[in-house]
Amino acid sequence: MNVGVVGNTRYRDLRNVLRELKRLAPARNITLFTEEDLVPLWDEAVPPVTGAALDALLAFGGDGTLLRGARLVQSREIPILGFNLGRVGFLTWASYDDLAPALDALVSGKLAVDRRQVLSSSILSPNGDVQPLPNSLNDVTVHKGGVARVVRLDVTIEGETIGPYSADGIIVATPTGSTAYSLSAGGPIVVPGVQAMVVTPICAHTLAVRPVVVPAHYTVVVEPLPPWAEEDLLVSLDGQTSVRLHPGDQVEIRRAPTAVLLARFDEQEYFHRMRQKLHWGDLSDRTLD
Repeated sequence: MNVGVVGNTRYRDLRNVLRELKRLAPARNITLFTEEDLVPLWDEAVPPVTGAALDALLAFGGDGTLLRGARLVQSREIPILGFNLGRVGFLTWASYDDLAPALDALVSGKLAVDRRQVLSSSILSPNGDVQPLPNSLNDVTVHKGGVARVVRLDVTIEGETIGPYSADGIIVATPTGSTAYSLSAGGPIVVPGVQAMVVTPICAHTLAVRPVVVPAHYTVVVEPLPPWAEEDLLVSLDGQTSVRLHPGDQVEIRRAPTAVLLARFDEQEYFHRMRQKLHWGDLSDRTLD
């Protein structure tokens, strides 16, 4: 089995994690492949993950590491198992202590796998050029850059204009991403498996604007409205990759034809993880009179 490895190099113990992974892999007939940033952390040479025919991907870090791994293998639909080495880790389903049994479950095909909806987006320029962007597991966000003022954005959903918005930006999120930036901006939680997109304004300059949940097969177009300077607006993918917008550009967002496969080692259900990771409904600090 060919297994790719990505990791967050800011975690001090990552070298020891990789050393243990390297020790466990041969007995399970696992061949490891590494992302470039991890090369100095291996005790011996490991082939690069780029271009490798992978059967699975292991992500060691937090949710950001898993999101980066998802972009690395986008459109290939291979299982991604995240090992949480950080704090919340809402998308990561295993810990370092689970490493050996998780590898056993992986090679025996006993991992549970969830298909997660992905967003495909493109920048449409006024001259008709189309710039495809990498797929996003969480969200696509059109937002202001370093300028401390609201921007005006026209939002069209399935050909019907629902804008314009005066806000710091617009988030278009998947159900997976509904618990990320969109939630912080006041959006609803949408359970993975629901085929939908969430359109959430960021700090809208009116109380009348609210998040909107639309069917997943709809197309959402976000168009910045003048006046604005080129340094004002960016489109960001999963909060990690950004592209600057130019006057007249539109951002088109739709459901991607492929999915991201998130592997689960434990049997925790979705709402259990919400209670555990997000402290959903936690009233433990309250006492009854």
